[in-house]
Amino acid sequence: MEWFLITPIAGLASIALAGYLYRYVTSQDSGTKRMREIAGAIKEGAKAYLRRQNLTLAAFVAVMATVLGVLYTFYEGFPQGLPFGLSMAIAYLFGSLCTTVAAYVGMMAAVEANVRAANAAKQGLKKAFPVAFYGGAVMGLSIVGLALLGISLLYYVFHIVLGWGLVKAANVVLSFGFGASALALFAKAGGGIYTKTADISADLVGKVELGIPEDDPRNPAVIADNVGDNVGDVAGMGADLIDSYIASIVAAMIIGATMGISSLVALPLLIASIGLFASIIGAFIVKLSVKGNPGAALNRGSFATWVIFAVFLLVVTRFSGLPNSQWLGVLLPTVAGLIAGVIIGITSDYFTSIDRMPAKKVARASTTGAAINILTGFSYGVVSIVPPIIGICAATIAAWNLADMFGIDAVYGIAIAAVGMLATVGMTLSADAYGPVSDNAKGIAEQSGLGEEVIEIADRLDAAGNTTKAITKGFAIGAAALTVLALFGAYKELVEHVLTDLKGVPYTLTLNLMDPKIVAGIFIGGMMPPLLSALLILAVGRNAERMVEEVRRQFREIPGLMEGKARPNYAKCVDIATKGAIKELMLPCLLAIIVPIITMVALGKEALAGFLAGSIVTGIIFALFMANSGGLWDNAKKFIESGAHGGKGSEAHKAAVIADTVGDPFKDTAGPSLNTMITVMSLVAEVFAPLILLLTI
Repeated sequence: MEWFLITPIAGLASIALAGYLYRYVTSQDSGTKRMREIAGAIKEGAKAYLRRQNLTLAAFVAVMATVLGVLYTFYEGFPQGLPFGLSMAIAYLFGSLCTTVAAYVGMMAAVEANVRAANAAKQGLKKAFPVAFYGGAVMGLSIVGLALLGISLLYYVFHIVLGWGLVKAANVVLSFGFGASALALFAKAGGGIYTKTADISADLVGKVELGIPEDDPRNPAVIADNVGDNVGDVAGMGADLIDSYIASIVAAMIIGATMGISSLVALPLLIASIGLFASIIGAFIVKLSVKGNPGAALNRGSFATWVIFAVFLLVVTRFSGLPNSQWLGVLLPTVAGLIAGVIIGITSDYFTSIDRMPAKKVARASTTGAAINILTGFSYGVVSIVPPIIGICAATIAAWNLADMFGIDAVYGIAIAAVGMLATVGMTLSADAYGPVSDNAKGIAEQSGLGEEVIEIADRLDAAGNTTKAITKGFAIGAAALTVLALFGAYKELVEHVLTDLKGVPYTLTLNLMDPKIVAGIFIGGMMPPLLSALLILAVGRNAERMVEEVRRQFREIPGLMEGKARPNYAKCVDIATKGAIKELMLPCLLAIIVPIITMVALGKEALAGFLAGSIVTGIIFALFMANSGGLWDNAKKFIESGAHGGKGSEAHKAAVIADTVGDPFKDTAGPSLNTMITVMSLVAEVFAPLILLLTI
């Protein structure tokens, strides 16, 4: 019990520090009147989008909470099941609220930090970097703190205070995770559609057709593009990673609960807590270690966080109370997960960084046109999946065998490896959110005419942010892979536990790959990631088409716009992006929730297991390929913009911009959304499987 108290303390400490950093950021000077006008437009656009998204999703959340409450009430029998049903509904609402609040707070910190980082760049890199990084750290620390506090409070209330059994209390936590993940899916998909609608439109008309700079204030889509950085890369990416973070903890708790060992239920929370403390220390190390290279400072902070976490992990597992050498069966799989995460991050860095061979080769291919660029980037994107897949396989096998070797359930070993990979997500999210903050800072510096020296400093901040965003995407995908494998194991354990209770005899779920229903389930599950990717990319295309026409119309019909003598109608482009994103996100997200339920009802529990297996394989492959190829096309374009192959305005640059617009929805819409989508489908299986089993047994 004394050890468990670390968890809510860690959550509260993280939230308190996020509040302190928010005050630090907002206390900085926001610059000139022009800078404040641009920042105000970005802030209002971001708030308007989130407000409309949250109002739209409120109805879905209310309906889903009611459905869960009613079904779980009758699952235990009415009226004695009413407390359980009500608890499931409240936990679902609580999870949805935590994701919504944390994403909003983090995004608001980012839109406050961007203009202040731009203004601080007047005084040099050492002054600007902490403003940008701490602006991102508010997102990282607040969202992780809220998630950890929410999970620990639910477990404490229902298991320790009310005395509910381990499985029943873990189910309430599962509902919390489902609420958080479902909202994360909507947030990531919607934010991704929004940001790439604006980005593609601004690039195609501005850079390719008119030859004007990226953040030129004459471009009507430029404010919508800046808003998109916040709703997509801050709020959306935060929701994506926190979804995997919560799901990994929930999966390990569910497996520990079905084993009937309370310490194995509490350990995922303790490991996540020490990871959060390590992230807090790492954030301060970043601030202290910045000299002339922001990227190096971020890397030092990340490596320091991992080392500190490993030391804390050794202490917590050694004194966890597990008998004999079982603590090694938790420690070693957790370390295996952490190492796999580092490997995946390094791989993403190699295949996407501007100074690496793949980006330079794709840039050189641009000299022959967009087609060869796209083919080269596509091929490297496919090759880039090999090291992460091998790393995930190695981590899975290592976690399984190391856990089993020391007397811990092997499935629990995989689950705790996922927790280990995600335990330091507070630092990962801080570095990730730094990216769009610095990107916006560069845009504001250009639009405000702060001069080449200031813009160069902002550009150095932005370059480091591009690398961290690419690494974070790879890390998020790898984390999602281990998480859904853990959820797959949790689904098996939960089905066996429920059927054992219902039948009164031990039940084992077996999967026969010659069973046509299981094969059908595998194919249906394997179909879902490419289908949802296509729907999201088509959504970006349709929305971008509308905005491209609007941007062209304004340049055509507003006298003096091209000469810089008239002001564009930024609000119109913001409105197009907002309405389109809200409209387009519903179908793919609802399919991710509905199809697993239909599969189990129509084909059975074994087919649903096959469905989950199929979705994991194609989901991870598609996500890795799209995230890495998109990042590669982006940095190949930036390499040319740095002066290579003719520089800005050259034919090679135009070809690279076209390839980058292909990669934009790959890396920022469909790819990252797949992480959340496969997690949500796994959570849907766990939440609804007991209900369907009761009806079909």
